Amino acid sequence: MTDVTLFHWEPNANSGKPMLALAEKGVQFKSHYLDLLNFDQHKPEYLEINPQGTIPAMLHGDKVLTESTAIMEYVDETFDGPALMPEDPYDRLRVRWWMKFMDQWLAPSFSMIGWSFFVGPSVRSKDPEELKAAIDRIPMRERRIAWRKAIYGTFSEEEMTESMRRVSVGIDMLETELSKHKWLASDEYSLADVNGFNLGYALPLSQPELANDERTPHIMEWLRKIYERPATKYIWSMGKTDMVKRVHILERGAN
Repeated sequence: MTDVTLFHWEPNANSGKPMLALAEKGVQFKSHYLDLLNFDQHKPEYLEINPQGTIPAMLHGDKVLTESTAIMEYVDETFDGPALMPEDPYDRLRVRWWMKFMDQWLAPSFSMIGWSFFVGPSVRSKDPEELKAAIDRIPMRERRIAWRKAIYGTFSEEEMTESMRRVSVGIDMLETELSKHKWLASDEYSLADVNGFNLGYALPLSQPELANDERTPHIMEWLRKIYERPATKYIWSMGKTDMVKRVHILERGAN
C-alpha cells in the first residue's frame, strides 16, 4: 500500500477531486473522514496538518499537500496508472484552462448557492454559543465571513443573483464545449473531467430547468459516463451522509 493519507469530507466538491483522481490512478490510500458540518477541519489535531483549516489535505510520506486541484496534478504526475493529462500540449492547456475556470469563476458561485441552501441550514440548529465559538476558531478571516453568511443566511440578493447568472453561463459553456469532444477538454478523459464532475454532478438536481436531457444532452451524458466509471462508484461508496443519494440522479432512467 502506498504511504498516502487523504483527509476529506464527502466525495464531492473539493474533497471529491483528489479522491477520484487517486481512485482513477489505482492508488490505495488511507481515508481520514472529516465532518465539515461538525467543524472537524478546524480542530487542533487537523490544524497541525493544515493550519489554514481547509479540506482536503493529503500526506504522502513526509509531504503535506493542500489545495484540491494541485493535489490532483501531483497525484497524476507521481503515481503509476492511467494518465489523467493528455500528451498533446494544447490539450493539456485546455485541461488547465477548464480547471482554472471552474476553480476561480464557477465554483465560488456553486459554493455560495450550496452553502446558502444546504450547509447553513444543516448547522443552524446547533447551540448558538457553540456555533459562534466554532466560527471564531476558523483560522482564515475569509472563511469566517463565508461561514457566518451561510449559517445566518446573510448572502445579499446581489451576490445570489450574480451566482445564479454565473451558473447559467457556465452551464451553457459546458454544453457547447462537450458538443465538440468526447470529454471536456479533448477526446481523452482527464483531470478536467474529474474536476468538473465533482463540481457539477448535482446540476440536474439543483438546476433542473437549466441542466436536463432536453436542454443540455451533452452535459447529461458526460455526467452519466463519469458516474458509471468504477472509480466514481468506489469513492461515492465512501460517503457517510445522505449527500451520497444526490448522485443517484445520474442513474439512467432516473428521470
